[in-house]
Amino acid sequence: MTEDISLRGRTLVGVANSNTGEVSGDTRFNFEQEGERIYAHCSGGTILDGHLVGTSDGHEWDIRYSQINSEHETASGHSVGTVELLEDGRVRVEDEWEWESQDGSGESVLEEIV
Repeated sequence: MTEDISLRGRTLVGVANSNTGEVSGDTRFNFEQEGERIYAHCSGGTILDGHLVGTSDGHEWDIRYSQINSEHETASGHSVGTVELLEDGRVRVEDEWEWESQDGSGESVLEEIV
């Protein structure tokens, strides 16, 4: 079994997203982690302010997110993602998400920036 991956202190950005999502390459997620609990603040691109909270076992996460966009619309949803280490040691998350406050779902990819 591979070592558990911590998100603590890492900053990830969107590198891919479905058309119905708001995360972009300008969206930064600043993570904190304590045990299996994870938390992140995000902003950038069309997201003015966002937060996610959930759990990660070091290989998968299960999170809820809420955000406000540049049109001052609020939205919330749920996602499940696979957390992995890239060959260069950065973290990558492949995520399947679904809005809970509106119609839509999709897939996104986040990668750590250094």
